[in-house]
Amino acid sequence: MEAAQVQVSDKAIRKVVISALVGATIEWYDFFLYGVVAGIVFSKLYFPGSDPVVSTLLAYTTFAVGFVTRPLGGLIFGHFGDKLGRKSMLIMTLMIMGVATFLIGLIPTYEQIGIWAPLLLLLMRIFQGIGLGGEWGGAVLMAYEYAPKEKRGFYASLPQIGLAIGLCLASGIVALLSSLLTDAQFLSWGWRIAFLLSGVMVIVGMYIRLNIQETPEFAAIKAKNEASSIPFMDMIRRYPGNVLKGMGARYIDGVFFNIFGVFSINYLTTTIKISRTQALLGVMAAALVMCFTIPFFGRLSDRIGRTKVYMWGAIITALSAFPGFWMMSQSGGNVMVIWLAIIIPFGIFYASVYGPEAALFCDLFDAKVRYTGISFVYQFSGIFASGITPIIATALLKSGGGEPWQICMYVVFAGAVSALCAWLIGRSKPVA
Repeated sequence: MEAAQVQVSDKAIRKVVISALVGATIEWYDFFLYGVVAGIVFSKLYFPGSDPVVSTLLAYTTFAVGFVTRPLGGLIFGHFGDKLGRKSMLIMTLMIMGVATFLIGLIPTYEQIGIWAPLLLLLMRIFQGIGLGGEWGGAVLMAYEYAPKEKRGFYASLPQIGLAIGLCLASGIVALLSSLLTDAQFLSWGWRIAFLLSGVMVIVGMYIRLNIQETPEFAAIKAKNEASSIPFMDMIRRYPGNVLKGMGARYIDGVFFNIFGVFSINYLTTTIKISRTQALLGVMAAALVMCFTIPFFGRLSDRIGRTKVYMWGAIITALSAFPGFWMMSQSGGNVMVIWLAIIIPFGIFYASVYGPEAALFCDLFDAKVRYTGISFVYQFSGIFASGITPIIATALLKSGGGEPWQICMYVVFAGAVSALCAWLIGRSKPVA
């Protein structure tokens, strides 16, 4: 195993990391573009109603469906990724995700085709979830399994930057369209441009991914014919505790991201009353900062330990929700204050969790079931950690009379669960 790693050149590692990063960027752009648009467009065009809160909740429900179907994608592509290889699965997931996103940009509105509009939107969201369910695990595995053992935290964090770039692109493009077009133009056709652009991105991503090789670690398993016959059952039999601890550790990641990256946009535009463009630019700025902080914390996890960085990161990240929302609610509409309230918790503190997360989960499983293991942990936990978070936040905001403190308490609860699970992972015997 070590010999296989020594033979890998720096050039080969860079090529694989670039491939993983570009693909991950496209996938996250596609997935979170839906979240950015859900509360500001889909609630009006695909779920019209007399109560705007109900319409928003319905739009966020279809957003949540993508998280529900992600475990299915994780199981399907994880299974074949552990049996046939990582590379071929990554090509398929990119194609599924890109086509589904492109087609969303072509779906007529409720006014044009009635009930078929939200149903088609829901169907494409299902395919988005399946695509991303298989994509994340394969992308981080390519970087993790190519990297030298002492640098795996850093290299596995680089595809994670795809989330930040994808969110930055999704927020930035929607913000640009919002600023260039009138509200009527944006709602009529402008938002569709952001989805149709995915087709161009997929062509670029496919070209890059077709020119990489399988990871040395998995190639060695294939050469010895040691691939697991049913990776999921093998994972459950050998690593049940690691699965549960990994899902618990993931809780703060999903909750915090969707509070500050998705829900905050609707909160700022409807409660704080700033423009959609200003809210999107704040999230975009946080995503830009994250491009630098994610690899910083990934490298830090190589130096002082992944569980230590993750545990303290979960606690600090969760607590930062209070000053973040306090600054937003007391800003008086001051855009710079609002942007700082997003950038510091989301762009800096959140990266202390998301940076080391990929390697932390990869460390939980051996190569025979690693694709299945990390995909299941990440995607299944995403149902309750990510998918329903905007719905919960919307309901908590309403029950709190428009005040966000119940939301902050929910975030702190998630942080406590994740910190405890990270501590338990640190006390476990290493897999390899």
